Amino acid sequence: MFVFLLLSLLVAVNAGCDNACSGHGTCTTNGVCECYDNWGVGMSHDSGDCSERICPFEFSWVDAPDKDGHHHKYTECASKGICDRESGLCECFDGYEGKACQRTSCPNSCSGHGQCVYIEDMEQPSDINNGIPSSYFSDDYPSFPYYYWDKTKTRGCVCDPEWFDVDCSKRMCPYGNDVMDHRMDLTATRLYQKQRIEFHSLERSSGLADTEYTEDRTFALTFKSKMNETFTTQPIQWQVATPTKRRETELAIEYALKSLPNRVIDSVSVTIGDGTKDTFVEFEFNGAHVQGAQNLLKVRTAECLDGCTPYITGLMLAPVGLNKNNVTETQLADFNSFECGRRGKCDYDSGICECFDGYTGLACNTVSALV
Repeated sequence: MFVFLLLSLLVAVNAGCDNACSGHGTCTTNGVCECYDNWGVGMSHDSGDCSERICPFEFSWVDAPDKDGHHHKYTECASKGICDRESGLCECFDGYEGKACQRTSCPNSCSGHGQCVYIEDMEQPSDINNGIPSSYFSDDYPSFPYYYWDKTKTRGCVCDPEWFDVDCSKRMCPYGNDVMDHRMDLTATRLYQKQRIEFHSLERSSGLADTEYTEDRTFALTFKSKMNETFTTQPIQWQVATPTKRRETELAIEYALKSLPNRVIDSVSVTIGDGTKDTFVEFEFNGAHVQGAQNLLKVRTAECLDGCTPYITGLMLAPVGLNKNNVTETQLADFNSFECGRRGKCDYDSGICECFDGYTGLACNTVSALV
């Protein structure tokens, strides 16, 4: 009888796990459950009776640093949501989404007029380099070199052409020169914006005598208007071996830019210079549609053949120093470029300027009455 009671006591001790580990764990000695993956109890995830689900972990958006200063540790729901212990799903706070609330959501889903993209995939602003060598950017797929911890977490809207704001909900209005913004000295020569693209050919960098890497090959230029419309030219043949060929190339570039849709560039002058080390192309935007500062041009030199648009054979260009096909603004314009010419108010629902009295035109830059 004594032996029977002792054996019964031992069995009771070994089988004494709470709720038999709820069917989600193994009962070990001393009545402690060893829970299966993603099961436990409470925020501390102690084994308990293994009756509650554990939600996915991700890099925390905000947390307290440890004694070594490390932060952004793995936390449940990335510290931006509440775990539903019944389902094991994160209930994310506003502005966050994903199975572990690991990424931001775009406001209003970009209103149907844009794409929600990660910060690492956002295009570099065309008018700045932020001190970053331009060799880091691809000619055909320009993206910002972003290396911080949230590169695959933070997202934002990239709006379609003619739409803007943080959620791409507003129509853009035309930009134009303020016709009443006069220069201090009206007798001085009017200045137009100039941009320069420096070409560093492979033959110059390597000392090769063969010009097959650049001469007679084709490239293209991409222009982004103030309305966020992006246009790429037809293929342009690169010929600079003689003054006559350089002039032919200048005219070809001018024609290609002025042939872009909607007369987005109505007038431009092109000059090709041949220095001792570099060959450059300088653009002067002197048309009524491109007054004031414009976005910097982008040159497409990568080979783009069968099934690709535009069909270009590409220029074999080599980086010199830290720069590659460097595009810079070499002359500021006397003109300016304001929404509705600073002489009207934009109707963000229609994208049409409501001009003030005495002004008319798409960008309110035509005087209709003298006061």
